[in-house]
Amino acid sequence: MIKNELPKTDLSTKDFYYNLPEELIAQTPVEPRDHSRLLVLKKSGEIEHKHFYDIIDYLREGDTLVINDSRVIPARIWGEKVRQGEDFVSAPSKIETLLLKQKTQNQWEVLLRPAKKIKIGGKIRYGDILEATVLEVVEDGNRIVEFSYDESKYTNIFEVLNIIGSMPLPPYITKKLEDKERYQTVYAKENGSSAAPTAGLHFTKELMAKIEAKGIKIVPVMLHVGLGTFRPVKADKITDHIMHAEYISVTEENARIINERKKAGGRIIAVGTTSCRVLESVATENGEIQAVSGETGIFIYPGYKFKAVDSLITNFHLPESTLLMLVSALAGKERIMDAYETAVREKYRFFSFGDAMLIE
Repeated sequence: MIKNELPKTDLSTKDFYYNLPEELIAQTPVEPRDHSRLLVLKKSGEIEHKHFYDIIDYLREGDTLVINDSRVIPARIWGEKVRQGEDFVSAPSKIETLLLKQKTQNQWEVLLRPAKKIKIGGKIRYGDILEATVLEVVEDGNRIVEFSYDESKYTNIFEVLNIIGSMPLPPYITKKLEDKERYQTVYAKENGSSAAPTAGLHFTKELMAKIEAKGIKIVPVMLHVGLGTFRPVKADKITDHIMHAEYISVTEENARIINERKKAGGRIIAVGTTSCRVLESVATENGEIQAVSGETGIFIYPGYKFKAVDSLITNFHLPESTLLMLVSALAGKERIMDAYETAVREKYRFFSFGDAMLIE
């Protein structure tokens, strides 16, 4: 796993608290996607209020937008416990399963609710299309399971999930999502995320075409977003928090493009904290991007020195979250907390389906 050295800090988790009225938590996405609001936090500290389609005015020829093209899978499925010794006879126990991380083709780390009802060797049946066998217990009580399905009908488990699964929306979104594709970026490609890289939700294909026509290159990297990204920080001292590992990948070709454009003087602008974490995980001390596939547990908070990322497009994050700590590392904690106070006062929409921020 790719590791980073944690900077020293006296900051505590409570230093990243802010008060957010519940009515500002976005329950539905804006239509069209690029009509969400955009708070621009300039290097001078000045704040400008725009719409997301105005982002093109802040991009310059020679810049590179680095996007995360991971695709959210319908990772939440419901099944029933199978009585031992009675194949395909279900007990009344309803089991919710959330797929977190793919280990092999059909072995996954999952979160089961309630988990205590399923012992190692226990089976869960999901209708007549899918079955899971619990293989082991891992950290935080998660399970490793082996899925089985009719491989003569389905090429892989993703085809099965598209039939029986639902999108793993965060718990603060209580309204039903009518269109699964609204929790995907328009450029989503690689199946594997348990949550959306939400900064990318604001882009339309038309806006991306206009950006590229201006001489800005859009380059994909990949991080399969797991629940660890959004897991609450329970430690009082932020340095006691342990990030969960997530799978990342950067191709040789895309690393070369990013490096060439940075050497030519263009800015590297990460679209979302996930893209930012990929770039900072694979960058050398002099900022050169390496082609890497593996896991990262990078934790970025104030005191961290950025090696690759110059600017960031992001959403508004939960209080006391690792993502709020990351943006505070890039822009400065006081500037970020002031910007969030402004966003609350101006009634911006927060979190996954909310508005965006550009940190110059």
